[in-house]
Amino acid sequence: MRALKAIGWALSLLWLALVSPGFAGGGPAYYAAGDIDAPTPGPVSGGLLLMGGGDRDLAAMRWFFAKAGHGHIVILRASYAGEASDEFFHEIGGIASAETFVFSDRAASTDARLLARLARADGIFIAGGDQANYVRYWKGTPVAAALDAHVAAGKPIGGTSAGLAILGERLYGAMDGGSLTSREALADPFGPANTIERDFLHIALLRGIITDTHFKERDRLGRLMAFVAKAQLGAPKGARPMLGLGVDEDAAIAVEPDGSARVFTPKPDGGAWLVDGAALRNLRRAGPLTAARVTVTGIGTASRLYLPGGRVERPSFRRAYRLGEGTLTELPSTR
Repeated sequence: MRALKAIGWALSLLWLALVSPGFAGGGPAYYAAGDIDAPTPGPVSGGLLLMGGGDRDLAAMRWFFAKAGHGHIVILRASYAGEASDEFFHEIGGIASAETFVFSDRAASTDARLLARLARADGIFIAGGDQANYVRYWKGTPVAAALDAHVAAGKPIGGTSAGLAILGERLYGAMDGGSLTSREALADPFGPANTIERDFLHIALLRGIITDTHFKERDRLGRLMAFVAKAQLGAPKGARPMLGLGVDEDAAIAVEPDGSARVFTPKPDGGAWLVDGAALRNLRRAGPLTAARVTVTGIGTASRLYLPGGRVERPSFRRAYRLGEGTLTELPSTR
């Protein structure tokens, strides 16, 4: 009997270690909900879930879980604790397990246990927070390589807020500790505060795209145009213009493996914004952002978006803007 009790206590301590921060000493903090060793119930398919921040749309999350075969979701973040594991497994449900790894330094990106769980994950979700931390902790590390490998293997990846900001071929890293407003970005688009990063992740369906989040709610159209303009510096002659993709709060773009995408949002006026970077190339590199006509296309719940090319069927709107002297002016419709 004593032996059985001893075994029971040992198993209990092992379980507490597994679900507690800093398991096995060092490495990222770790939290789990569900049976991490259960078989994956269904087939796994590729896909991208691009979320603009705010509340998570349940239909969009269930789409993502289905892409992951209702199996094992690994959540990566650099703030808070294991709340997302509980939310995904207990509140949304329909998956075998949810594990959260919380980073506090770059050294955690070489943790063997973390890398093993990433390799086994059916779906990976990158939470919100500060994208500068993700750049500092993951760029050029085995974590970045694991994320690329996960997508290349035909498995789904998703991100919200900062977790979406890092997914494009280029990204605004906010590396100076601030967060540009549209007014600031339009006034000095090529200045040091507009910290554009490259060569981080390499997702084929987001090639030539830079993203932004909390879009309509934080009036970020001007800054996304500035992101696109700076991201195109040094582009080879004849390269396809880059696109800016802004996603509203509480909205999500669900991208199928073939690049066709739709919007989920509970808000009747919610959705996404696509900025055509054609008029944002070869601009003067001093002073405010200046361009005669920049085209912006709205993507609503009735629309269909095709990535990475950016074609939009049934757009919610088409607008054109003139940029000059640090201001953004909508031009009259030509229809």
